[in-house]
Amino acid sequence: MEDPPLASLSLTHVHYNPADPVSYVCAWLALVPQALCITYATLIWSTREAEVLLMFVGQMSCEALNWALKRLIKEERPRQMNGKGYGMPSSHAQFVFFFSVSLTLFLLLRHNPYALHASPTHIPTSFAERALLSLAALASAAAVAGSRIYLNYHTPKQV
Repeated sequence: MEDPPLASLSLTHVHYNPADPVSYVCAWLALVPQALCITYATLIWSTREAEVLLMFVGQMSCEALNWALKRLIKEERPRQMNGKGYGMPSSHAQFVFFFSVSLTLFLLLRHNPYALHASPTHIPTSFAERALLSLAALASAAAVAGSRIYLNYHTPKQV
């Protein structure tokens, strides 16, 4: 009896040019949404914070809306890409931007670094530190969105 042919698990299957170092970095950036899901699950499990759970519910709602929009708009991916599915809107870009904007809004508007229940060893973060972290999150989201264009998975309009 002959073994059946093996199939590829395409969850993390990213096409990139191995001779191009920027393409290699872009391929790793494509894995950021999966890393964020692991981070959400870990934080929900370990902290039991309602804010983290609500952020994850919002993230999944945004993903469901993206799925529906792709099927409503039905815009093809760039011709250079042999990927499956529709290209508009980019689920990678919306995923990381939802996270980045949510984190930014939480850090700059909601977070109280001087909480009364903080431990004696707690060092509060300044507004400048929180703003810098917010900028880093938004820059990372822009890098992920740019990587989708660089790898020819999306056009600039789709991102």
